[in-house]
Amino acid sequence: MLKLIVGVKGSGKTKTLIELANDAVGKSNGDVICIEKGSKLIHEIKYQARLIDTTEFNISSADELYGLIAGVYASNRDVTDIFIDSALKICDCTLDVFEAFIDRVAALAEKHGINFVITSSIPSNELTPGLAKYV
Repeated sequence: MLKLIVGVKGSGKTKTLIELANDAVGKSNGDVICIEKGSKLIHEIKYQARLIDTTEFNISSADELYGLIAGVYASNRDVTDIFIDSALKICDCTLDVFEAFIDRVAALAEKHGINFVITSSIPSNELTPGLAKYV
């Protein structure tokens, strides 16, 4: 399952992601991963979740972010939930490229039964139909 949380900056996307991630930590029988640009969530997400800072690995494109996600899952098949904060900012790409990235992640989620929650600063009226189906 993939859920995309969108909205303008300051609309509460990250707060929602934090609540969902912390809830998943309590309910999951596997591992919870939280990916972000920087380390602002280090004190917000429960310590049982694995936090990954994309700047630490020079992740700056949709392909690189997908590679990180696939690598995380390939190395640990116990991953049940992956949360990504500000994915569009990490990918630094157009909405068309971002939509292709989201479709790839959704396929991975479906194939392996991973729950994804992804936030992105996209105004609701700018969503493409391909992205809107995940909101």
